[in-house]
Amino acid sequence: MSTLMFIVCVAAIAVSVCCLVLIFGRVILANLGFYRRQFSASAEVELADMFIFASGQQLFIFNLMLLVIVPLFLHVLFQITVLTVAGAVLMLFVPRMFFGMLRRKRLMKFEEQLPDAFMLLSSSLQSGASLNMALENVVQQSPAPLSQEFGLLVKKLRLGVTLEDALVKMEERIPLPSFIMASSAVRISREVGGNLVETINGMANTLRRKKVMEGKIDSLTSQGRAQGIFMAMLPIFLAGILSAIEPEAMSQLYTTRVGLMVLTVMVVMEVLGFVFIKKITRIDA
Repeated sequence: MSTLMFIVCVAAIAVSVCCLVLIFGRVILANLGFYRRQFSASAEVELADMFIFASGQQLFIFNLMLLVIVPLFLHVLFQITVLTVAGAVLMLFVPRMFFGMLRRKRLMKFEEQLPDAFMLLSSSLQSGASLNMALENVVQQSPAPLSQEFGLLVKKLRLGVTLEDALVKMEERIPLPSFIMASSAVRISREVGGNLVETINGMANTLRRKKVMEGKIDSLTSQGRAQGIFMAMLPIFLAGILSAIEPEAMSQLYTTRVGLMVLTVMVVMEVLGFVFIKKITRIDA
């Protein structure tokens, strides 16, 4: 009798476990499918906004591989649960960080090309070309990303959009103070009827001087930025060396409650120190 009851209990537990797996498995698959669709759509839109055309499905698969491979690698290498979980959480934010890095680099490159573009625009207007022809000349003779953004501006003008509205839309795509200042100067000059050539030529010289000044500021603050990066990376490097030399002593930092509390305080202080140094060495030109 007892044997029969044991078999019935085991069978009931097995059926319950199967039901839970089916229920939660469907929920997990549904959430995974929703995350895949959202990630693919947002990735394609953000990359297309930077004129990078890639498949969102492939990017999702690559992100999923990172979510699996990086935590496993960290677990095999260090065998520290906290580090493994931190690696998995970090991989969730890697795509957003990567897209942000690409956008920042694109905006920096656009800002570097902007003075030359305005000089070319001024030269074309002085030679007798109309504003639309001068803009087309800038698109043809400038490299990306400036040629791509001004190409969108020219296409909007061909579709009948006014220059003022097209420049406002372009300011939303390129939220750089330098470009917003130059665009506002062009729009005001057209509204009040000033000399557009002199305005554009003056803006080109202003942007060029601003670029030189920002280069000097970057040179003067480069040492402080390097020190901030070095001071932030040094504890991580020492922790890796000590973990390899004295794994038993260092394991107390990762496996005990007191060690985890100390580690949390250290990480918070490291992040705050790096942020403060970065704010001190950043000077808005």
